[in-house]
Amino acid sequence: MNKKMEKRKHRKPRKRVKLLCKPEAILNIEDYRKIIDLARSIAQTAILKAIQYVKATRFTVKNIQWIQHGEFTVEGGRLSIEKYISTWEFKEQWVHYTEFVERRDYANSHYYKYCVRWSIATARLPIPRLSAAMYFTLRFTKGKPAHAPVEVSYHFEDQTLIHRPGTIRFREIWLKNIIESKHDLLASIPT
Repeated sequence: MNKKMEKRKHRKPRKRVKLLCKPEAILNIEDYRKIIDLARSIAQTAILKAIQYVKATRFTVKNIQWIQHGEFTVEGGRLSIEKYISTWEFKEQWVHYTEFVERRDYANSHYYKYCVRWSIATARLPIPRLSAAMYFTLRFTKGKPAHAPVEVSYHFEDQTLIHRPGTIRFREIWLKNIIESKHDLLASIPT
């Protein structure tokens, strides 16, 4: 065996690696593995931190024990809505008022509709010009036992999407969007 072949046998294997903004460098396989292990470790740490952050900021969807068929009154329905709204997270500047709107009777059920008006009162404008409305519907099905809870749904005035309590988290931005769109509409009307 000649000396060149013998030298090649005892050399550690090398890998050609392209580095960003630098010419190609030749690294030992061990160095290359160390870099790969370091990159993996950094990626795993970043993923774990992201998961911890998401878990820490995850919001829980809250619900209440709704009024039952046997104990329902119009005022009791309004108080249940107020209790449910109190579980939501929104800034203190928002004020709201819940009022009974109407009762509709159908063959198998009764629908009680409530309106919740939202606005932002400020010292400069204690009575706001614009408000956002949302409508709650409490449905009583005839023939259900007195201990059965009512069926509740709600929607915002500019949306067709029907929400069910306990399924989605309330977002304050929904109210802001309604008021901003009303403000834009008023601004576009020539005076």
